[in-house]
Amino acid sequence: MKYLNYILIMIGAVIAIYSKAGANQNQYILIAGIIILMFGVYRISKTIPSKYSETDDDNENKEK
Repeated sequence: MKYLNYILIMIGAVIAIYSKAGANQNQYILIAGIIILMFGVYRISKTIPSKYSETDDDNENKEK
């Protein structure tokens, strides 16, 4: 599943670049490429843990 996210990002980027390359750019293809790219980035960002854990928040509240 991890590689699927990277593949989505690559496919979205290639589609967005391809639609932008021509003189007569197709905006619908560009939008589709950006959507696929952002979907891949969103899926990767869900797997990144939070900088602060719940135990850090509890310790800060007790000190105050």
